[in-house]
Amino acid sequence: MSPEAAPPPPDLVALRRGAERLADRLPGLLVEADRVAATVAQGVHGRRRTGIGETFWQFRPYQPGDDRTDIDWRQSARSRQLFIRQQEWEAAQSVWLWCDLSPSMRYRSDRKLPAKADRAVLLTLALAALLVRGGERVALLGSGDRPRPGRAGLERVMRGLAAAAERRERLPPPAELPRFSTLVLISDFLEPVEELAARLAPWIGAGVRGCLLQIADPAEELLPYGGRVLFEGLENDGRALVGNVAAARGRWQEIWRAHREEVERLAGRQGWRALRHRTDASAQAALLALYQALAPDAVR
Repeated sequence: MSPEAAPPPPDLVALRRGAERLADRLPGLLVEADRVAATVAQGVHGRRRTGIGETFWQFRPYQPGDDRTDIDWRQSARSRQLFIRQQEWEAAQSVWLWCDLSPSMRYRSDRKLPAKADRAVLLTLALAALLVRGGERVALLGSGDRPRPGRAGLERVMRGLAAAAERRERLPPPAELPRFSTLVLISDFLEPVEELAARLAPWIGAGVRGCLLQIADPAEELLPYGGRVLFEGLENDGRALVGNVAAARGRWQEIWRAHREEVERLAGRQGWRALRHRTDASAQAALLALYQALAPDAVR
């Protein structure tokens, strides 16, 4: 049996161009995100914190930017490395964010609608802006950053999104997250549910709270086309010529609904929240739903 062919290397030029296009749009998206966050902030209160604030959680290595008064000198004296002593409230205020920037997220069925990726980035930035207004610390999952408060945290999320556009990950990257922290994942979640379940398992086992926001274009859900249509995948998944789309619409909607409900059941079994958002709906409504879902009594 001949060995399997190695997968083709990524098109680095295309990846770089994609990242540059996203970076060019980020300042405008950040302005819009601030506006969306400000609108929602008028009608909500700050999230309730968990943790009593004095219970020891863990030691972690000192990082540039940490306050030197947080160094635990006794623990540091036992090795050649400086260590920070963290309390439970610090973990409770930490929110990690991730949005899917894979090729399937570039889809939009109408020029009047945003691409799914643009809406995902807008909601990621708007949620980060809303959280830091409430005193939370935010970081982009997979960026290597630690959660930061204030404008610095928001800007690090923005820069991380530009870098993430080059990787085009369709699943959130594996990462160790602290107990009591919160993770928000924004995607179309079109991959097999068992793959998503395997990726979430370590976080769920570690007691991380979570929320999934599934973004869809209205045409993906409704399949409003008629006649003979050639469909082409965005992630090298080939083409399909459907002779009578109207005849297939009912079955397609059943399959779509079943997959969406499977994602929601996966989240619900673990005490996570799963939300839905269509790109023809209000970004403010989606942001408010996300923010409310992050309340400790709602997420767990």
